[in-house]
Amino acid sequence: MKDRSQRLKAIRQIIKSNRIVSQDTLLQHLEHEGFAVTQATLSRDLKLLKVGKVSEGPNGYFYTLPGDDDRPDSDDSYVQDFLRGYVSIDFSGNLGVIRTLAGHANSVALALENFSMEDILGTVAGDDTIILVLREGVSSTAILEQLRERIPDLED
Repeated sequence: MKDRSQRLKAIRQIIKSNRIVSQDTLLQHLEHEGFAVTQATLSRDLKLLKVGKVSEGPNGYFYTLPGDDDRPDSDDSYVQDFLRGYVSIDFSGNLGVIRTLAGHANSVALALENFSMEDILGTVAGDDTIILVLREGVSSTAILEQLRERIPDLED
């Protein structure tokens, strides 16, 4: 049986070498390489590797690794994804709530996660709402300033 580090290396190589559009497709590639993996384990591996999905417009999405030189997205595309779905933001204590257009919460949350803002510990996205968990003691003003550094056109 192959170990986790070998599996993670194989996942990276498969994603770099192929246009992977679903976990099922990735599971098939892994099985072909001799890895017996459950969907739950694969999901954890993808999260650990910080694998993201990138839109191909009408052709759907494909998986990509952070830092890929041939990765078509950049901070600019994350800014556009954020602005495309963003409606408003509000805070209470160490929580923030971002309202989005219906169906845009995941792409806005992914953009936030890729901004790598240390004061945002994580996000939970629904259909049109995102919960931000902020580092204890961080003010809403500080978060808004950090967002405006990345997204100058941000309205709150």
